[in-house]
Amino acid sequence: MNDHLLNHRAEGPASAPALLLGPSLGTSHALWDAVAPELSIGHRVVRWDLPGHGGSAADLIGPGATVADLAGLVLRLADSLGVDRFAYAGVSLGGAVGLHLAAYHPDRVSSLAVICSSAHFNGERPWRERAALVRAEGLAELARTADARWFTPGFTVERLVRDHREADPGAYAACCDALAAFDLREELARVAVPTLLIAGREDPATPPAHLREIADAVPGAALVEIPGASHLAPAQCPQAVLTALRAHFDGGAALGMRVRREVLGDAHVDRAQARQTPFTARFQDFISRYAWGEIWTDTTLGRRERSMITLTALVAHGHYDELAMHVRAARRNGLTPEEIGAVLLQTAVYCGVPAANSAFATAQRVLAEEEDQA
Repeated sequence: MNDHLLNHRAEGPASAPALLLGPSLGTSHALWDAVAPELSIGHRVVRWDLPGHGGSAADLIGPGATVADLAGLVLRLADSLGVDRFAYAGVSLGGAVGLHLAAYHPDRVSSLAVICSSAHFNGERPWRERAALVRAEGLAELARTADARWFTPGFTVERLVRDHREADPGAYAACCDALAAFDLREELARVAVPTLLIAGREDPATPPAHLREIADAVPGAALVEIPGASHLAPAQCPQAVLTALRAHFDGGAALGMRVRREVLGDAHVDRAQARQTPFTARFQDFISRYAWGEIWTDTTLGRRERSMITLTALVAHGHYDELAMHVRAARRNGLTPEEIGAVLLQTAVYCGVPAANSAFATAQRVLAEEEDQA
């Protein structure tokens, strides 16, 4: 670990657009565990830890720290990774860092998502008092009540509560100092990048009104409210947060992954993602961006026609494992067994009888399996 840099975890293809993910006070980058892997399909995701949290050194900040100081640490991390410009999403204090970056370093931020956060955090006094309490007594009592501040009743993520309990009290208190001093309301109009605000409707710390205030002040900003979500929405309602972030940070891979799931089915794509390794990640990104994000989304041909063309091409090259997968996809795209048979019969003329014979055997097996499942 480099003690002069924020601890971080990088995921996804190095060639993909960078997306930095910032945490909430008291948590580590584990806050993003249920969201980051899917985002990393189309982005180079870098999630970081606050000073004294997770794996970050506590002495990166000290008493009297500001959000600007934290933003400077994030820029130093980005520089060390060779990332000049990046998309950014952050929760609570991590969201405040994103707002500061977008307002004061617009050349570095391409788009922004602010989650369960605020342009101010209910005044200076509560945070000064919390900082003093933590410096005097540590974090045990605050960690004991974390669930009530972070989640709706009955829900918890033990890993995050443990992160809170194990954070460095001095660094945590310094982060409280940063929240106490933070008020960006007069500067929100400076935020010129595409901005999404995500609010948890059950969030007691930064209620939807805080996000609405930002949305009203940032030109062109959009607001999404998530029912049932409290303060740590990415941990409590990851699918809703993921859907909103994908729509906001939409690129070829994100769109392609959606089409890929629609055509091939979630089960197949989930298996492919489970098998992904750092060695294959770049190829998977290429498939998502090019095959599914550009070719299959071209509206010149419908999905039925694309399925018929794909079946023919796979027969011609003898790719029968892929053929089985695309027979299932053809059914999902609306082709009947009779139409699939007609396509394969056509291949007997133009690709050869032996190839068509193997193709019919593969298709018959797949269609029989579907019938049995039905």
